[in-house]
Amino acid sequence: MSRRRRGWLATLQRSLLQVGTVPYATVVAGRNWLFDRHLKRSHAVSVPVISVGNITVGGTGKTPMVSWLAQWLGEQDLRVTLISRGYGSDAETPNDEALELEQRLPGVPHLLNPNRIKAARQAVKELESQVIVLDDAFQHRRIARDLDLVLVDATNPFGYGHLLPRGTLREPIAALRRADMIAVTRVDLVEEKDLKQLESQLAIYAPQVPRFRVSYQPQHLLNASQQQLELSDLSGRSVAAFCGVGNPQAFRKTLEGCECELVDFRAFPDHHPFGPEDIDSLKRWLQHLHGIDFVICTHKDLVKISLDQLGETPLWALAVQPQITHGQPALEERLKRLVAEVPVEQQTQSPAEL
Repeated sequence: MSRRRRGWLATLQRSLLQVGTVPYATVVAGRNWLFDRHLKRSHAVSVPVISVGNITVGGTGKTPMVSWLAQWLGEQDLRVTLISRGYGSDAETPNDEALELEQRLPGVPHLLNPNRIKAARQAVKELESQVIVLDDAFQHRRIARDLDLVLVDATNPFGYGHLLPRGTLREPIAALRRADMIAVTRVDLVEEKDLKQLESQLAIYAPQVPRFRVSYQPQHLLNASQQQLELSDLSGRSVAAFCGVGNPQAFRKTLEGCECELVDFRAFPDHHPFGPEDIDSLKRWLQHLHGIDFVICTHKDLVKISLDQLGETPLWALAVQPQITHGQPALEERLKRLVAEVPVEQQTQSPAEL
């Protein structure tokens, strides 16, 4: 996809993947055409709905942004429910994103259901929710939303410039025009000149859509027992790292910025389950790396592994928090408009009174 691999075999593979984009693009264009002309209907619920999504497959930082939104709304004394499709989950086991959000937002309900309309109505009726936050729902146009936030990862904004399966674009870049706001994420991992170039491109593809910038700043180290270490404990230490996220290189760059010595790094597929065989493989890997002080993963990985160490090596997750570096007043103004749409009788009562 990235064109880093050269040679005739790689060229042939890319050509075959390019052929596969034709039926995919046809289906996507047809579906959007039906919604754009109201031949397919978006179903509304009785409370404000915020969608957080993207136009590419892979990590753009949606989970931390969903967490930020839920915390902000909670500070307005609103009852928030998170709703996601629940990819990779089942009736007994939530997926990694749900587990991470549960730790980030204890007490905030999170419903996993491919039928997000049904889940939203359940949240309003049974949980008395006042605001719904949809995780990864930009393409899920069956449910109406009052605010459509789309995240664009500055380190790989447009999925190598091709639709699936040749690239990682879920939709053509012009679909960004449907967004209400665009969040340019991981702005701390690219040069300012590259960031300005990206924003110039966004101004062409979605000229009327306001933007804000987000960086994901490391906060501390966290282990499975919920103990914490300061970031300063990483300084000068020899570490190995691994992850199973959509953008492993972004995690690697963030970790390298913590002034530690990164001895080795392993990347697994996004949403990797980390079963017993993977744990054994990681232990063997660490045995061959001498003098390692810590092994570091993402919070998303840690919630699935639930171990404080791998073999003799302490296991820690690098906890990050989104920071809006530009455009926060505009975002908060849009959010305040939504808060104003919550029925007066619901706003005047605190969650404890209901």
